[in-house]
Amino acid sequence: MTDLLYSEEEEALRAAVRDLLTDHCAPADVLGRVVSDTPHDLALWKLLADGMGLAGLLVPEAQGGQGASHREVAVVLEELGRAVAPVPYLTSAVVATEALLACGEAELLSRLASGRTIGALAVGLHTAPGAAFTAVRLENGVLHGELTGIADAAVADLLLVPADDGGLYAVTADAVTVTPQVSFDLTRPLATVRLEGAPGRRIGDAQPAVRRALRAAAGLLASEQLGVADWALTETVRYLKERKQFNRPVGGFQALKHRLAQLWLETVNLRAAARAAADALASGEDTEISVAVAQAYAAPVAVHATEEAVQLHAGIGMTWEHPAHLYLKRAKADSIAYGTAGAHREALAGLVDLQTP
Repeated sequence: MTDLLYSEEEEALRAAVRDLLTDHCAPADVLGRVVSDTPHDLALWKLLADGMGLAGLLVPEAQGGQGASHREVAVVLEELGRAVAPVPYLTSAVVATEALLACGEAELLSRLASGRTIGALAVGLHTAPGAAFTAVRLENGVLHGELTGIADAAVADLLLVPADDGGLYAVTADAVTVTPQVSFDLTRPLATVRLEGAPGRRIGDAQPAVRRALRAAAGLLASEQLGVADWALTETVRYLKERKQFNRPVGGFQALKHRLAQLWLETVNLRAAARAAADALASGEDTEISVAVAQAYAAPVAVHATEEAVQLHAGIGMTWEHPAHLYLKRAKADSIAYGTAGAHREALAGLVDLQTP
């Protein structure tokens, strides 16, 4: 294991991404967008992907990417989680990209690295690494079937679809029907993808590609959850310092100090777990265990932090105008994305040979 502290380059990347999000992803803008017909912020996506080159961090330089590692991607996801940014970064720059890397598909990787093409792996957001996933039917060279719970499918230009012949197929968005689903997290909409004789090009084997993509997604999702929890803690502390009751700051009451101290400890531990998962994905050492540990711990912490933020903001925290509910919904949705905490605990028990009695 290498040093889990942030390097100077990673801190510089964080500062650049945070400055961009501060200018272009204010809470009021996110709130307004999620109640509109266009929840995704494609202008922000263009700034992140085309302007800063962040869509290609995991793509080798030979394919037009940055040739960076999962550690840098984790820093970006922390900041995107802190802003609950409605962009398809996790689904395109991580999940779809990892699937294409597993298949060695250079041309499509170059397109995703540029950010001008948005990709999505057509596997339900709830699917854990190594779990069974739904495949469509391949018949007479075309694809038939329906896939549900596909994150960010509404803005995807390219869908990577597993078929029952064991292959992974690249399908253009205009060849399928995408129907929005009711999504708990309005900043990461889900959709149903229907294929009725859709042409596709086989790019590789589905099983290893999907497994690799979902493993990276689960490991790096912990960094997004860290960003969500860190925002909740920071904003709650700030609010309790300002709000007064009985002519003294509410944050000075001992009972609230204890709750915030507990939340701080949980967030610090989550940072360690998330950094370990990102480093393991980058180095290839103890990857399965590190990812399972991170996801077993991350979801409860992010949910707890956002629940505390809503409650400790009192009346204002219960209003639609305050962004706290966006973070709570993101935390709750993330808690079942790419496997629940319970599923990862069970996987971890098997990995370390610690079976239940």
